[in-house]
Amino acid sequence: MDYQQSRAYIRDAEQYAGGALDLTNIKEIMKRLGNPQDQLKYVHVAGTNGKGSVIAYLYTTLTNAGYHVGRYISPSVYSYREKIEVEGTPISREQFAKHTTRVAAVIEEMTAEGLAHPTPFEIETAVAFLFFAEEKCDPVILEVGMGGITDATNLIHTTELAVLVPISMDHQSFLGNTIAEIAEKKAGIIKPGCSVATIGQEPEALKVIENVSHEAGTDLCAADISQAEVLEADFTGQRFCYKGEEYTLSLAGSYQTENAVLALEALRILDERGYHTTTEQRREGLKATHWNGRLTIIHRDPLFIVDGAHNPAAADMLEDSVRKYFKDRRMFFIMGVFRDKDYPYIIRKLCPYAEQIIAIETPDNPRALPAEELAEAIRPCNPHVHAEKNIAKAVEELFEMAGKDDVILSFGSLSFIGDITRIVNTRKEVFGSPASEGNNE
Repeated sequence: MDYQQSRAYIRDAEQYAGGALDLTNIKEIMKRLGNPQDQLKYVHVAGTNGKGSVIAYLYTTLTNAGYHVGRYISPSVYSYREKIEVEGTPISREQFAKHTTRVAAVIEEMTAEGLAHPTPFEIETAVAFLFFAEEKCDPVILEVGMGGITDATNLIHTTELAVLVPISMDHQSFLGNTIAEIAEKKAGIIKPGCSVATIGQEPEALKVIENVSHEAGTDLCAADISQAEVLEADFTGQRFCYKGEEYTLSLAGSYQTENAVLALEALRILDERGYHTTTEQRREGLKATHWNGRLTIIHRDPLFIVDGAHNPAAADMLEDSVRKYFKDRRMFFIMGVFRDKDYPYIIRKLCPYAEQIIAIETPDNPRALPAEELAEAIRPCNPHVHAEKNIAKAVEELFEMAGKDDVILSFGSLSFIGDITRIVNTRKEVFGSPASEGNNE
């Protein structure tokens, strides 16, 4: 297969999504490939909100410190291949096609024997493991796709550090209806012999994490955000002090201080486990970190910001930023969500702040809530809303409404941030340098 054929192969596997959530398929694939994942060491990251930012801090800092770091994340924002990267460079088309071809051959053997066909995520995860092993990465930072204990990434046995960001209600139909039930699934990434770092957990979640850590015989660090003091903050970044050291973040949002503190504790633990970084390297790494899709400025005059707030906890965080940074400015929203998310909560938290809201449908995704349905859900909270099927038209309409001192905010899902950014980038020169060309390759 070439690159386009390999992409088509994975798209065709969507018909097999939604099967049993367990590790049967990924174990079978990797066994037939020789279990290359066992050659590597991992930082495994699970939780509800903050995974991407914490991973970005760790990835940037360790890479800048000279480590050959692999990173596996989902979903991608601007380019499909950014899911699988080494030292800031996405897997090449040729490498992706080569490894997908190997995985497809194994899957053909499996299905010929009557075994279930793997899902797209399982295929992508297998490709990532092959690529990281070929690259001899050390370490690999893995983001859990959903949950933890039955996630395809949880095949690994050589975890150095399990990182658990704050856990809240999400994916209840798969993970459980209480914080404790969801935490139990997510804490499934904790392995005997690894270390564990967490922060900001609800008492029920922390108790579960403590119990699982104790049973696995692991060291648990529950970082204390109260030890951090924010010195200065606005929508372009912030400065804070933690344990006597001052740090600067290029990422905005009050929650980023918490994410950065967790990353600093993770780096401290990794230092003890042989992945050494100096205080200055950590300081430089945090400052150099950029993470697309979290209060990201893509245009100035007027400010145009994109944020992937897609669940209640993320909506809380975004509302906090809106109140702190934009309380005296008019705001215009573009919102799109998945049907299976708690969008009524997101609407209640954020939509009262807008002068005008345009509801859109996240493109090319069967989980998307139609724009008309979203607009109807928003109307009781804010009557200044209408649906628009064409995202480019929605962007242009809000540019016509907003003055240079106003703010346009796009939120509700990570899945259309790339589309929004491409549209804005082609319309007018972006503040700073564009985050990405966003060609979804």
